[in-house]
Amino acid sequence: MRLITYATTAAGTPPEGERLRLGVEADGRVVDVADLAAHHGTTGLPTDLLGLIQAGPQALETLRGLLADVPASATRAPDAVALRAPLRPGKVIGVGLNYVEHVAESSRSLDTAKELPDRPVLFGKPATAVTGSGQPILHNGDLTRQLDWECELAVVIGRKAFRVSEEDAWGHIFGYSIMNDISARDQRRSGQWFFSKGQDSYCPFGPAVVTADEVPEPLNLDLSLTVNGEIRQKSNTRHMLFAIPRLIADISSGMTLEPGDVISTGSPSGVGAAMVPPQFLVPGDVVEATVQGIGTLTNPVVDAR
Repeated sequence: MRLITYATTAAGTPPEGERLRLGVEADGRVVDVADLAAHHGTTGLPTDLLGLIQAGPQALETLRGLLADVPASATRAPDAVALRAPLRPGKVIGVGLNYVEHVAESSRSLDTAKELPDRPVLFGKPATAVTGSGQPILHNGDLTRQLDWECELAVVIGRKAFRVSEEDAWGHIFGYSIMNDISARDQRRSGQWFFSKGQDSYCPFGPAVVTADEVPEPLNLDLSLTVNGEIRQKSNTRHMLFAIPRLIADISSGMTLEPGDVISTGSPSGVGAAMVPPQFLVPGDVVEATVQGIGTLTNPVVDAR
């Protein structure tokens, strides 16, 4: 199932005034979950994605059943909806240096260690950094001249996880999406990445969350990123240094993962800082991050000043 969140209010409405709705992309249309539930007289079905995840597998199965009979009144044309981030996670946990070639390029261009890490390198992004497909990445020239991209597979947690083994980790995943780990390379502070990676709009997320049953091989997905149509990154998730079960086990060894939390699993090589000469995002650029089976996350870069 492909789940999206979309806005119904007019363009230009402040984010706090938008009415957000949960939709299912199916057969070239968007099915509005609230309208679908009303048509069937179903009550109690969450009509936002975070609520649906928190409600557990039975809520998802109820929704699957309703989709067997979709009235025209519950459908929208894809070009009639304005996508937003699928949900606002309680936690976004980023993974650094999780592809071998990215470790090498980072050691050359970002002064990180040459040696492969022996444990996952973790950092956080605040919820205020999250933005959706089609929404702008904010470029503030007073804060950065080195705004960079990183295409990553995002894992959405479906069940509470604490001290979970690698063998049990798969059962805690709700689904998968895409994150673009936007980074102001010149805003690292004593080696710390939080401000560099956590500013508003630095966590594009979407366009959809695809449930785990529809992504049978998450460790063999092609991913790529373009800037203004030109390829910058191209790899496959099989090249992760620490695979998804190891990440969940490591993070949950000391931190509770809750339904709706997101792990952004790391970037392959091809970041702007490592190009010769380095290239960074500027207002007017359009960045597209693609993951096989999930879609394309598209964001324009705009001047924030």
